[in-house]
Amino acid sequence: MPERSSLADFPNLNKYQSQNIWLQNQPLDPTRVVFIGDSITAFWSAVMPEYFQNSRYINRGISGQTTPQIYLRFTADVLALKPAVVVILAGTNDLAGNTGPATIKTISETIFDMVELAQNHGIKAIMCSVLPAIDFPWSPNQNPAARIIALNALLLNYATTHGIAFVDYHSAMADTQNGLPKIYSYDGVHPNKKGYQIMAPIVDQALAGC
Repeated sequence: MPERSSLADFPNLNKYQSQNIWLQNQPLDPTRVVFIGDSITAFWSAVMPEYFQNSRYINRGISGQTTPQIYLRFTADVLALKPAVVVILAGTNDLAGNTGPATIKTISETIFDMVELAQNHGIKAIMCSVLPAIDFPWSPNQNPAARIIALNALLLNYATTHGIAFVDYHSAMADTQNGLPKIYSYDGVHPNKKGYQIMAPIVDQALAGC
């Protein structure tokens, strides 16, 4: 179920406002990493809390969000925290139509805009592939598997062309139908603990290279 935000706060800036203020009043950790995205990022802290016990890892995922919403809160939830690195994982909810129809071109370009925002503020960006899925339980019968592959191809091409680190969760987790298998997920979209245990070392390897 997507997390609701009011029409007056479309990107849900209020979600992390108090936590962001608290962080900004603490000594800056020069190795800070912000993970920004939707529920796949948000639930990581609940399903595998030990991963975010690393105090330099900050989770800024919000359930149900699309790339335009994430972009609108990028300044408050990433730039203002002055991390060394931002890990961007987004696009699933765009493909599900959570805030209306979206093409893979517009989805990818919004992610590219986030990367450029980060770079313009001296923050390294890591782009992540969208996880595999053959259906969305809250928005069924959209057959997203092929569109996910096409979107990931655009993201990878941009990352390769511009020298951006790219984390390929899709190749590591997809089954023969390009879905997310039950061993890694309870609903075919959101990872369970085994799923996050696959994801963690992949992104850690990318972070080690930053």
